[in-house]
Amino acid sequence: MGTDDWLADIRTSYDTIADSYADQVRNLLVEQPYLRAALAMFADNVRTAGGGPVADVGCGPGYVTAHLNQLGVDAFGVDLSPGMIEVARRDHPGLRFEVGSMTDLDLPAASVTGLLAWWSLIHIPDDEVPAVFGHFHRVLRPGGPLQLGFHVGDESPSETDHRRQPEQVVTWLQDAGFDVEAQLLLTPSRKPGAVLFARHES
Repeated sequence: MGTDDWLADIRTSYDTIADSYADQVRNLLVEQPYLRAALAMFADNVRTAGGGPVADVGCGPGYVTAHLNQLGVDAFGVDLSPGMIEVARRDHPGLRFEVGSMTDLDLPAASVTGLLAWWSLIHIPDDEVPAVFGHFHRVLRPGGPLQLGFHVGDESPSETDHRRQPEQVVTWLQDAGFDVEAQLLLTPSRKPGAVLFARHES
């Protein structure tokens, strides 16, 4: 399957479920103190790096983008799905959301102080991940923080839900020019997950 084909499948899938997905995740951060703590640390790292715009890549209905803004971060959202962006703009008026893909991130070089991709990398095949991380490195300012959240596992249940071990993601990040500073392992009842804290090597 070519890149355009699987991207189109993901876009259509999320366009179809945009409203119901927004309802599903609306209170997620209220129920997940460790995720709130991870976002608070990310916000602190952005401030330490001097502040400035932050890209939430794969933002979905925008609840994480909105939470970051509540923490004082100038965050905007990017998502492949026009349906998700429509819901994000509806639910979070006044914030910036735009349609885009992490496989061809349409942002200028060194234009953001921080970048976050929460459980959106799960849709990217292994052979595409290094190029995606190359885009992340290009748009981040030197010293800027990167935070990734993803499903953990040895086998992927489908072509659009890729699970990986943190060690593999760390290797890809290091190869792309990131310094990985910490990881948070999550073991919810449904799917093990991880959050990686990295920084653009200056």
